[in-house]
Amino acid sequence: MKKASIALLILGFNMPMHVQAQWFDWPKQNIPRHGNGEINTNADVPSNPSGVRNFSGYWVPVEASGSIFDLENFQPWALAVMEQHEASFFVKDPRFNCLPDGPASYLAGASVGGSRQIVQTEDFIAVLNGDMTFRQIHLDGRPPAEVIIPSWLGYSIGHIEDNILVIETQGFNDKSWLTREGIPHTDALKITERYTREDFGHMTLEISYSDEGLLKQPVSATVSLEYRENNHILEIVCNESEKAQTHYNGELSQSLKKTVEVPLDVMESYTGRYQGIWLGNMITADVFIQDGKLYLTRSPRYSDTGGNSDNATSVLVPQSVNAFDSSFGLGWIFNSDEDGKIASVSEVHVSGAWDFKRVEE
Repeated sequence: MKKASIALLILGFNMPMHVQAQWFDWPKQNIPRHGNGEINTNADVPSNPSGVRNFSGYWVPVEASGSIFDLENFQPWALAVMEQHEASFFVKDPRFNCLPDGPASYLAGASVGGSRQIVQTEDFIAVLNGDMTFRQIHLDGRPPAEVIIPSWLGYSIGHIEDNILVIETQGFNDKSWLTREGIPHTDALKITERYTREDFGHMTLEISYSDEGLLKQPVSATVSLEYRENNHILEIVCNESEKAQTHYNGELSQSLKKTVEVPLDVMESYTGRYQGIWLGNMITADVFIQDGKLYLTRSPRYSDTGGNSDNATSVLVPQSVNAFDSSFGLGWIFNSDEDGKIASVSEVHVSGAWDFKRVEE
């Protein structure tokens, strides 16, 4: 993942050059506000002229959990495929290959393509995504589609049930991923979404999944979404970068082949808790030894892909006495102070090394 971030990093550097020419400072209309002008996210839910609740807006997933993140619910073949994707740093992720996300975006956070613009009319809803894909949800009472040609985003119908937006989707092809972690699915996948807009700024999405070829039993997820007043869909066209994919190569297995032997007492000197700021967020890294190997738990997880816990753990693969690779797609370098004592760990991204100070041994 660290190498694939180059194109996104370039996009981030270039974006301010274009912001001045767009409408980011233009106030949106019909937004409930407090006296100081700030948005009132707790205001009543808006309705269409017919009295039906309106789910339109720019929505950002902020949390996702559920049985879909429990790996014991999946068939062994799917777990084997997921492990292959993890070992290659997710190089086959459709979004890294300029292909539609498919259902993986339902759970994804803002940093991994989960933000969405919902546009609702009386008999039709469009969901717009930053990768320039879109979903069409028909509210006109038509029956489920008789699928002739499976598609990346499937075929969706919906209805309003007690102020809850219910969407049923089937007809997916088997080329997309079910989650950002690389879980695949079959073309028998069926998904039911239930959107409940509690107030103007908050919405809960409950998702049910069925796929007999993939799942031992149906699974579900709950996603919390928040309205973002000043956010806009910006197109992301990954194949505009001619060389981005060429930088995305390598596998964790290559790191395993280059593993060096690190004495146990040296690894013990690295254990403890480290904390620091990355992109404005406080990051905690807990380093520990298990079965003779060094592990690191990062909180919060590097990629906001959802899960039943807000952390992720990886074995650290030694590339030198103090430099390690991990399945996060990040490098880790332990740093000593003038007295030779371990004082920090550097989390290595394409943007550079971010130092986290040691706060507990």
